[in-house]
Amino acid sequence: MPSLVETRLSSLDFWATSQAERDEVFAGLRSAQDPVYCPLQDEPGFYALTRYEQVAEASRRPEVFSSQPTAVSLVDPSPEIAEYSGSMISMDDPRHARLRRIVSRSFTPRMVERFAGDVTVLARRIVDELAERGPCDFVEHVAMPMPLRIICSMMGIPDSEYDGVIDATNMILGIGDPDYVGPAGEDRIAMLREKFAHLHELMGDLGRLRGKEPADDLVTALTHANVDGESLTTVELARFFTLLVVAGNETTRNALSHALDLLTRHPDQHALLVGEIEGRLPGAVEEIVRYATPVTWMRRTLSQDYELCGYTYKTGDRVVLYYNSANRDEAVFQDPHAFDITRSPNPHVGFGAPGPHFCLGAHLARREVTVLLRELYTRLPDLHATSAPVRQRTSFINGIKSLPCAF
Repeated sequence: MPSLVETRLSSLDFWATSQAERDEVFAGLRSAQDPVYCPLQDEPGFYALTRYEQVAEASRRPEVFSSQPTAVSLVDPSPEIAEYSGSMISMDDPRHARLRRIVSRSFTPRMVERFAGDVTVLARRIVDELAERGPCDFVEHVAMPMPLRIICSMMGIPDSEYDGVIDATNMILGIGDPDYVGPAGEDRIAMLREKFAHLHELMGDLGRLRGKEPADDLVTALTHANVDGESLTTVELARFFTLLVVAGNETTRNALSHALDLLTRHPDQHALLVGEIEGRLPGAVEEIVRYATPVTWMRRTLSQDYELCGYTYKTGDRVVLYYNSANRDEAVFQDPHAFDITRSPNPHVGFGAPGPHFCLGAHLARREVTVLLRELYTRLPDLHATSAPVRQRTSFINGIKSLPCAF
């Protein structure tokens, strides 16, 4: 019979509790000798992989720990949703390798460097507007615009589509949150299908345009990419855009939001950063990502029997890789519950553990967070949150919906 703790992991009520309460639960799960099985109401349950060594090994063995049929849902997607959401994050080789190979030729650190000036210009503009506006919601006016504007700029998405993309990404990742519901009370599947369809249509139109009228943007590079005679189909392009805009926007946005909250709640760390910003920024960014872990988990499904840390999981078993718990593992991190921007080494799995599914956009995310924090704390060194954050009601993303700030 599952314990109350094991049942709670699949409940959104648990994920609405405080960080301290969640940390206490996961500390208990990491120390458990037996596998942690979490039941679901209408589908097979899953095993929670909560220790760093479990998450790392599962990530290194994609031939055993399959990303299919989904990596981003505890339950299998309906056919309507799978049609839109089947990006390479939920694929195995050889399909995953093919897509990643094609995309990687365009979405490279060199491509990101081409837009480095845009990141700096946008960061300065955001801080200019913040200085003029005064106290406001940090998420809406600072953290949200940064990654989405950059991604839309890289992809060549017109500014007129900005609000629609924001709305779609909020709904897709926060679908369990009561604030993210359809105006007419649409059910979850209907809302997801509508938002996915909007992003696919947007990218389909732009992809067709760039096929005829190339421009200096990522969509043009992806549309015309040809690796060993292979290129992206229209559907593959749309799915990649959805993955990039949803994952790239939400994770960076939440890392930035958590940064303000953490640096407000830890004035000693704030003083360290402001006192030596160039020297401390790289470590601060890594510690923010570790401590916040914007993407909480990914799911895998066993393709064969496999022994992991003394227990044999069976073919078809579902496991969930809890990155938030791995990033607090006492066996790897000294004083793991402390927020310490001088932490070294810091082998966190905030962008996923090493393996073929390591975050393709990690380089871009680090660049955006670094540039904006440098601009904020150089020009507004006393920037701080004025109340506790309002968090998203979801288990998948450690999301912040709003965070009042002042300086």
